[in-house]
Amino acid sequence: MRFELTVNGQPHAVDVSPDTPLLWVLRDVLNLKGTKYGCGIGQCAACTVHLNGRPIYSCQTQVQRVANGHITTIEGLSADGSHPVQRAWEQIDVPQCGYCQAGQIMAAAALLAKTPKPTDADIDAAMSGHLCRCGTYLRIREAVHKAATLATSTTMDHQRAGRTGDRE
Repeated sequence: MRFELTVNGQPHAVDVSPDTPLLWVLRDVLNLKGTKYGCGIGQCAACTVHLNGRPIYSCQTQVQRVANGHITTIEGLSADGSHPVQRAWEQIDVPQCGYCQAGQIMAAAALLAKTPKPTDADIDAAMSGHLCRCGTYLRIREAVHKAATLATSTTMDHQRAGRTGDRE
């Protein structure tokens, strides 16, 4: 069957079986390799992407369920790695093996979009289910807090620039 998808702001038509997991459409049909296959059964969250801004496990989501939705992958978070979460991950040096990190970053970005100043409990709840075999959970939490600070300072910089621009 043919499905119309919007992935990272771009329309795509894909010809796949309706029960094809979104993960395989992203990786094998659209050649977006940033979303990782971890377990295939929704237990590790390495395959997390956003559907209409909410995190979902793409290994457990059939393509027929996401047609007409807006899907964002790690590649769509920012083209140049400038998203506050990506910058914080780099500054805090979160990954060791890195395999789970795309899913972790997508979950953190969804959390910050909803909760700009999360508590440790907010972070723990949002990241629950995301398995990191290297055990970098404390650095992940630290990076989410750092990303919240970076996002706030970026917003304030844009607001200041807008005020300055209004006077000229």
